[in-house]
Amino acid sequence: MARRWTLRRQLTLLYAGPFLVSGALLLLVPLLGARETVPVPGQGQGPSPQAPDTVTAGNHLLGLSAVALAVMVLVSIVLGWVIAGRFLRPLRLIIDTARDISATNLHRRLGPTGRRDEFAELAGTLDDLFGRLEAAFAAQRRFVANASHELRTPLTAQRTLLQVALSDPDASSDGLRAAGREVLALGEAQARLIDSLLTLATGEQGIERPAPFDLAAVARRALDARSDAARARGITVTASLSPAPVPGDESLAESLVANLIDNAVKHNVDGGRVDVATDGSTLTIINTGPVVPHAELDRLFQPFQRLGAQRVRATGDGYGLGLAIVRAIAKAHGAELSATPRREGGLTVTVTFRP
Repeated sequence: MARRWTLRRQLTLLYAGPFLVSGALLLLVPLLGARETVPVPGQGQGPSPQAPDTVTAGNHLLGLSAVALAVMVLVSIVLGWVIAGRFLRPLRLIIDTARDISATNLHRRLGPTGRRDEFAELAGTLDDLFGRLEAAFAAQRRFVANASHELRTPLTAQRTLLQVALSDPDASSDGLRAAGREVLALGEAQARLIDSLLTLATGEQGIERPAPFDLAAVARRALDARSDAARARGITVTASLSPAPVPGDESLAESLVANLIDNAVKHNVDGGRVDVATDGSTLTIINTGPVVPHAELDRLFQPFQRLGAQRVRATGDGYGLGLAIVRAIAKAHGAELSATPRREGGLTVTVTFRP
């Protein structure tokens, strides 16, 4: 197996190589001078009595120059090795510390190096990376814990219903049917949760082959599908849908718009209002509802979160995944997502796609 050429070896050769080349070029000067002192035979002049001494002196000078060059090359290699080691010492420290942090404890940081050079920039960049990784892993752990809890809750309820029904020797057919209907309802709740989790995971994967679609048509279909739910609560829905051709994944965009409209209808007040508009490549949804504190806004876009509760339980209001799905799909499209609480209550949400 060939030995790896480390950066220190490469820098050592980089230091010693130019010195060797320049020394060899300088060595040619006495060599050429020695040759010029030797007379050319056949020119009608006899050899000078001093010519042998001149040649001997030139050869001696050439030998001394070659020995000096060899010694200086060795010295330059040693000095290059030492200088390269001192120069790369901060990099080796950064590598060892970063390896230890990634393997054992993401809470640690490289911290300030006391330098003001590229190594300090590298340490700062790695600290930022470790911070993002720590936040991502913490969010993943919370997501897995919440998802497993939400999936376990209906499973436990189903098991309890079936055990009670089977342990009752006098259970009537009506009672068994009622238990069966409750088990089916819990199964449908699980299916909805799994569908939401799959949509969230698909949105986070990104888009491989974007295709053009009309955002206004997507919004129109989502509004038509939810008109009955809005009408049942007396919510007025207005739409101003101008053609909005954008590239992306149309099915994911439908999930984004559907979740925004669902959120606007479910978390509204009876007799409230929902305004949906498309303009160019921008979708805007405005809804009335309870007042949303600015401090709570970012949390609402995290999985299993809802206004007024640290986590969401399996209720008819959903699982708190709607806005998290919206954020994931917007990120997959490279779209700009912004949400602004309204002073009188509710939210103004805009999603601007890349044209």
